[in-house]
Amino acid sequence: MRQRPPPMFRRGAAFVAIAFLAGSGPSACGVAGPSPDHHRDDPGSRAPGAASGSEPGPRGQDVGKTGPQDRKLTQLVLRLGERRLYLIDGDPGTPAESFPIAIGKEGWETPVGQYQVEEMVVNPEFNKVDWAVPTRVLKVIPPGPTNPLGQRWIGFAHGDGWTVGIHGTPNPELLGRAVSHGCIRMRNADVIRVYDRVELGTPVIVEN
Repeated sequence: MRQRPPPMFRRGAAFVAIAFLAGSGPSACGVAGPSPDHHRDDPGSRAPGAASGSEPGPRGQDVGKTGPQDRKLTQLVLRLGERRLYLIDGDPGTPAESFPIAIGKEGWETPVGQYQVEEMVVNPEFNKVDWAVPTRVLKVIPPGPTNPLGQRWIGFAHGDGWTVGIHGTPNPELLGRAVSHGCIRMRNADVIRVYDRVELGTPVIVEN
């Protein structure tokens, strides 16, 4: 079992979203097994290194991104009941932007709590894993139109064997539903918009 590396941006690096169980490689979203109460962190995917699972995990380009001082005022608020992500600027005169999302399904619920952006990946690679044996990678899906992680990965929570993040999707018709293994899915255009507005350390608040 590999120890979790420090938060970082990835560009062209292996990224593991399901757990630090598999070695280097692409990523996948999802916990290493259903969890009735994920918080204490989040159920979803593991972000650094390689992704795996039926949920995506990223592997892509590492981009060291440190934004200007005012960007630190930006925060993300995920309202699971509304199936919406709110991008809120620190400037009270700037209206919040809202985007439709898909969330964790029953048994793999997206964890509620206060987190922060821990990892950012451009064009992540995805490791499809055997959920019965999460260390077993069934297939590696490179960046492209069929990659389950879409065009961006924003990891914000992790625990023993799992990581949860916000990512794109090739199936926008599923937005508004509880269908993931804990991760937050968005339209690719929307997740790129959010990605460009956040940085490592940006607060992420997940509410019911």
